[in-house]
Amino acid sequence: MPDSMSEQLQRDMVCEGLLECFHGLKQLDKEIFQQLVKTEEPLTIDEIAEKVDRERSTAYRAVQRLLQAGFIQKEQVNYDQGGYYHVYKPTDPAKIADDMQRLLNDWYAKMGQLIQEFEAKYDEQDASAPSLGS
Repeated sequence: MPDSMSEQLQRDMVCEGLLECFHGLKQLDKEIFQQLVKTEEPLTIDEIAEKVDRERSTAYRAVQRLLQAGFIQKEQVNYDQGGYYHVYKPTDPAKIADDMQRLLNDWYAKMGQLIQEFEAKYDEQDASAPSLGS
């Protein structure tokens, strides 16, 4: 069960916690992201799996989550004799931050709307309830 908002606000958070908070990413996803950030060159799935000491299929699933969240990018590298392979690199941190800010703004607007709906619903019920003093 997710922590309540008040519990989350009381916890000490680090910037990497945003990966989990915003996108529900797992510890392995964060490790892979950090490895890609530390590495100068884009990495293949096999290289990523080796760096985090996991099976290729496990690393691949984590990479797919990171791709879907927009934290990394996939590039195709072509062989001269035909064929290709993919490499992965981190997305520009400014773009990630902009996307998270946009997501936060959308969430904030949605929560504001729900609070207004709550207030309107329960104000109506208060107004329609018979008073005991009449």
